Amino acid sequence: MQAVANPYTPNAGAEPQAVVGRDDQLGSFDLLLERISRGRTEQSMIITGLCGVGKTVLLGQFRTKALGRDWVVVEFEVSKNDDSHFRRTIGAKLRTALHELSPRARWSDRFNHAAAVLRSFTVTVDAQGKWAAGVNMDAAEGYADHGDLALDLSDVFIAMGDAARERGRGVVLLFDEIQFLTKPQLEATIEALHKMIQRKLPVTMVGAGLPQMAELAGDAKSYAERLFKFPSIGNLGEDDAKSALLKPAVDEGASYDDDALEEAVAVTGGYPYFVQELGYAVWTVADGPTIHRSDVVAAVPQYEAKLDESFFRVRLDRTTELQKAYLRAMAELGPEPQKASDVAEKMGRTSQNLGPTRAELINMGLLYTPEHAYAAFTVPHFDAFLTRAIPLLVVPERRPRQRKSRSPQ
Repeated sequence: MQAVANPYTPNAGAEPQAVVGRDDQLGSFDLLLERISRGRTEQSMIITGLCGVGKTVLLGQFRTKALGRDWVVVEFEVSKNDDSHFRRTIGAKLRTALHELSPRARWSDRFNHAAAVLRSFTVTVDAQGKWAAGVNMDAAEGYADHGDLALDLSDVFIAMGDAARERGRGVVLLFDEIQFLTKPQLEATIEALHKMIQRKLPVTMVGAGLPQMAELAGDAKSYAERLFKFPSIGNLGEDDAKSALLKPAVDEGASYDDDALEEAVAVTGGYPYFVQELGYAVWTVADGPTIHRSDVVAAVPQYEAKLDESFFRVRLDRTTELQKAYLRAMAELGPEPQKASDVAEKMGRTSQNLGPTRAELINMGLLYTPEHAYAAFTVPHFDAFLTRAIPLLVVPERRPRQRKSRSPQ
């Protein structure tokens, strides 16, 4: 079939031609915006799930819905950065949002105040020790200049909320990869949102991150569970997985027979990203217009090679030799969550010795902790890839500890 007509989208965060199985989350977002628009309060959401289940796609759907209601949308893909970078990035995005709420020629006192608060928030000290700011107007003395991120961000959100309410509009922040916020940044964001709830201001945040986010949010602020819902999304059910394959094909004048759909679901396990990759590969080998089971089987080598070369390999290439060995030991134990002591035993080490390695892999987003003392891969089928990519488990030798030389007396 024609490559240009291929309807599948195996790209990071790309919206599939058919978004299925996420009606509950989309309905919750509609409810959130509607209640805030009416001056009521509602729990926001942090969507959790493994890599490739469609969290970023959902945020894109939320963006479309918010814009359709004339809300201003602030999109932020979180990366590991210090508080100064966080301030500059959020400040710049909120400055843009302020202009979207109203052109500067029509700014009222509330808008001028919000801009001044943003200037205070984004004031930083550069490498030469000089003060610099990102908003071209006087700072609001006494606002967002406390030197405490939580207090300063609260001042910013309150000022933005007052300005938005004056225009009868709202602001929604969409945070992707939210697990990469530092604890102080997460604490500040939760505390600032708490102020929005207390004052019934039309500013809210919806996040998306790995499964540990509920625990991280609870550790940051004990009341986080009352501010947020933490819906978990995962593999598509059998019917939804079939729809995700069938609907795009039908839109292009093609179809799958029942056996082909059964085989495709068995191969992918209903994992959303894998469904897109397999659909893309099948389209390139099938003659059409009806796709048969034999077409799916013929596409599997291409499908697996593509996953190995990109989706899986990019994760493995970021690791050290010891980290690779830790992941390979986990894979040898199976795809389920593995106990730290069992992995250490497989490597001939102790849990205490390997604790830093395990923590590094969690911080890198390659593992998460579904329960105490256990870790699991953040992408399915990673265990199978590791056994293909690293046929034998080889544990690097421990380097001898260097003794500190004593200074001559």
